[in-house]
Order: sequence, then structure tokens, then C-alpha cells
Amino acid sequence: MASSSSSSSVSLSFLYRNPIKVPLSIPKIFSPFSKPTTFPSIPSFYSAIPRLGYSNFKKINPCLHCSNLPIASTNNTQYEFSDGSSEVELRLELGQGDVTPKDIYVDANESSLAIKVQQSGIIRTLMETSTLYEKIKPAETIWYIDEDQLVISLKKQNSELKWPDIVESWESLSAGITQLLRGTSIYLVGESTEINQRIARELAVGLGYTPLSTEELLEAYAKQSMESWVNEEGSDVVAEAESAILESLSSHARAVIATLGGKKGAAGRVNQWRHLFSGFTVWLSLSQATDEESAKEEAKRNMQDSGRGYSNAEVVVKLGGWDPNYSKAVAQAVLSALKRLILADKDLPGKKSLYIRLGCRGDWPDIKPPGWDPSTSPDASPPSS
Repeated sequence: MASSSSSSSVSLSFLYRNPIKVPLSIPKIFSPFSKPTTFPSIPSFYSAIPRLGYSNFKKINPCLHCSNLPIASTNNTQYEFSDGSSEVELRLELGQGDVTPKDIYVDANESSLAIKVQQSGIIRTLMETSTLYEKIKPAETIWYIDEDQLVISLKKQNSELKWPDIVESWESLSAGITQLLRGTSIYLVGESTEINQRIARELAVGLGYTPLSTEELLEAYAKQSMESWVNEEGSDVVAEAESAILESLSSHARAVIATLGGKKGAAGRVNQWRHLFSGFTVWLSLSQATDEESAKEEAKRNMQDSGRGYSNAEVVVKLGGWDPNYSKAVAQAVLSALKRLILADKDLPGKKSLYIRLGCRGDWPDIKPPGWDPSTSPDASPPSS
């Protein structure tokens, strides 16, 4: 498969947690996932957990790295990629001119890769990415020159996971995550209905899922706008109606559902998550933080606030601003977080399916045996709609 890498980047990262509350590292993302550069016009997305680093695997001709020779960055390096089950192989064109092993620099870490070559007195960057599609075993990296190509073999940490590409991008995530989701639906919650709807559409297009909006469904049922309905009957009535919609959607597979934002929505209420748990829940949260560290603390406080319904979400994506032009970038962050969530517990999609088959009784994530009645059980959750 022929691909190319790009040097452009967006400041985009996020925090997530899984149901068993195991904190995992989240890398910064955007093609080809070099260290993000912040552009003032682009909304900021903060990483809440630092990524663990590994020492460099191998540096051929160390002087190459610190040389005073001119350095050229290749923005559109052509490469061939293949997945061989336990390892992935990368082939890059070296171009014209004689290249020997001492002219090659390969720096492979657990989640990053840098490849440079010295030719005709110039150091060229063939590829540099801080986020591979998934983790590798850097000490088992092998490379060699095959005529005019540099061939690099990277050993996977997870041999069962199919890699669509070498880097984590919108294309590779949307193509690869379906093997992990196994048809499980995705629910988007948060303070903004507009953001939920826009990201739902982006995700649905990328995954081949059905985009659904509870606001649109409710307005079609009530035959009036959401604003007029709330004004006439109040947000409590609207939240109850949305809960009924969520119940009917809980048995749907391969859907991305945008829920109502703010106080009028069911997702903002702790006791109305019973049917939301049937899918993977993502909180799209507008951040008040001004830097990455404060965003990290903000995310932790949000998740610990049991009085907020959104704190039930399995994934939290922090947005330092909102611009609809970057909807795909936010959607990419969602997919990356979901990938790591499921890889941390590969049984999650199966548990979601079981939860649905048992009637979405509100016992997530500690699913009780068949026959369990939440209304009579001493360890029942608060009543859910």
C-alpha cells in the first residue's frame, strides 16, 4: 500500500478513562503525529497524561545526528507498508545516489519512529512520527538496504491487532477501529448539541455507521423546535422524552448518536444513563484551561464529580475552543481514545452486547446475572429512565 507522510500538525490530544479506571497514556495525534505545533486559529486540545518514553534503539553513524551538514525535511515521503501479523514492514525510497548503512539513521521507540539519510552532503528526513499506529518492541527493530529502498521491520507488541498503516491518522483509525468496535454504537455527550451532532456526522462517515441525533428525532416527534418545547414544557419533560428515545436506540448497532447538550439533555443527569451504557460514551468537553497541565487537572476533577451525568462517560475529549472546520480533528481524537480504551480491555464490546441482551438494567459495568432486578436489589443504582 503506497502512502505518504505530511509535516503538518495540529495541537490535538486528550484524556480518557475506562470503566475499571485504569489510567493509560494518550499520545498526541495528527498526521503524521510529530510533536504538535499550536496554530492560534485552531482550537487547543490538551493531553492530560504524559506519554512514557523508551530509550533510542539504534543510531547508525551518531555523527549524522549532530552534524553541521545541511538538513532537508521531506514533507511527502513515499513509502510502502505491509502488515505481517506479528510485525509490520516499511519500505522507503532512498532516491538516486549511493547510500551505505553508515549513512542511515533509524531511531525506533515504543510509539515513535525517525528515519534520516545522508546523501550528497545533505541530511534528509525520510520519515518522522511521534505516534505509530500502535506500540512496537523497539529492541527488535531490523532494517536493511534493498537496492534503492530502505526496508524496516517493526515487531508489534500486540500481534492480534491489524495495522491499516504505519501512522495513526484519520484514515488508518477509521479503517482499523471497526475490528475493535465490533458493531458497538457510540454516544456523544456534552454541553453542546451542535458539537455532538457535527462530530457524530464525521465519525459516522468515517466508520460507515448511521448518524443519529436525538434532537432531530425529538423535534420530528413533537413537531416543534427544541427551543419552543423546552420553553413550553420545561427541560425535565424533554430529558424524559430523550430517555425514551435512548431506550429505543439502545438495541441499534453501528450507529453514532449525538445527544442533547446542556441541562435539557438526559446525559447531563446522573440517573438517566441506563441506556447510554449500551454503547461507548464520549464526553466532548469544552475546557476552561489555558495550558496542558491545568487541562489535565480539570479533566480529573470532571471525572471525579459524581454529581454530573457526563462523569459517567468512558472517554473524555477536552476542547480548548470550538471551530467546526476542525470537526474531523476532534473525531480523530475520539477514535484514537476509543482504540486505546478497547485495547486496554478487549472484552468491552462483548460486555456491551451482553448488557444489551440482558435489558440495559443499569448495572454497568458490573453486570449482574440474569434475573437481577434493580428495583429490589440492595446494591441497585439510582432509578434510571
